[in-house]
Amino acid sequence: MTMPIHQVKAEFFKALGHPARIRILEVLRDGERPVGELIPEVGIEPSHLSQQLGLMRRANLIQSRKVGSNVYYSVGEPMLFELLEVAKRIITASLAETQELLEQMQASSPGGR
Repeated sequence: MTMPIHQVKAEFFKALGHPARIRILEVLRDGERPVGELIPEVGIEPSHLSQQLGLMRRANLIQSRKVGSNVYYSVGEPMLFELLEVAKRIITASLAETQELLEQMQASSPGGR
């Protein structure tokens, strides 16, 4: 039995639903990176990074290849970066609306604050 598409979409977004995973994608935007370079860039413990990379690999968000003792990671689907950009625009618009509302509230209160 196949999963309904809404469940497949939910699983996809769940795979993206961790700050470390988003940061990994942001770092990989510039191209393939060895795991040793990801550790300081992502800012989490190596064991936690390994766990997150494994989850992302299983979800087909990233790819890995081994060269000697180094493992290199990359994003196989560039549309993931477009998705992150759309999310950024949505968040920015929401924050702008909140900022505008805050300014209106401050202007309407006694003393302008």
